[in-house]
Amino acid sequence: MIPSKATPKRQSLFRELSAERRVALLTKLIAANRDTRAVFIQRMVARGGGFRAATLQAWAPAKLASEVVRLNAQTPDDELDLLHALYVSVEPQIQETFLKAAGVKAEGAVIDESLEAPFADATGVQRGAAAVLEQFGEEGKHYLRTIAHYNAAAWPGVETVVAAFV
Repeated sequence: MIPSKATPKRQSLFRELSAERRVALLTKLIAANRDTRAVFIQRMVARGGGFRAATLQAWAPAKLASEVVRLNAQTPDDELDLLHALYVSVEPQIQETFLKAAGVKAEGAVIDESLEAPFADATGVQRGAAAVLEQFGEEGKHYLRTIAHYNAAAWPGVETVVAAFV
C-alpha cells in the first residue's frame, strides 16, 4: 500500500484547546449567561440521543459544559463566538498584550469601536505578535492562528507571522 500524501484535515481552532480548557470556558460562560446556557441546551437536544431540555436545564454548568465538549455539540459559529469570548472576556491578557504592542487604541482587550480594519500596519502586527509569542508561547501561537484564520484582513502580515511557526 502506498502512503497517502494528502494533508490531514486540521481540526478546528476551538478543538485545538485542551478539553479541560474548553470545559472551563464553557462552564464560565454557561454559569454567567442564561442565553448561552439556552443555546447549548438547544444544541444538545437537537443532536438527539435522548437529551431533554428540562433535564439539561437542571444540570450544573460544569456538567452541561462537560457534556457539550464531550459530544462536540458546538457549531462553527459557536466555536468562533467561544474563541472571541476566550480572548476578549475570559482570558483577555493575550489580546491586551497584542493590541498594546501593535499600537491599537483599545480598552483592555476591546478594540475602540471608532476604528476600522485594518487596525494596525504590518509593522505593528509584527510587534504585537512578537510580544505575544515572547510572553505566552504556545497559547500566543494559538491566538495568532485564530486571528489569522478568522480576521487576517484586519491584521496585515499576520499570516506571514503564523506561517513562520506552523
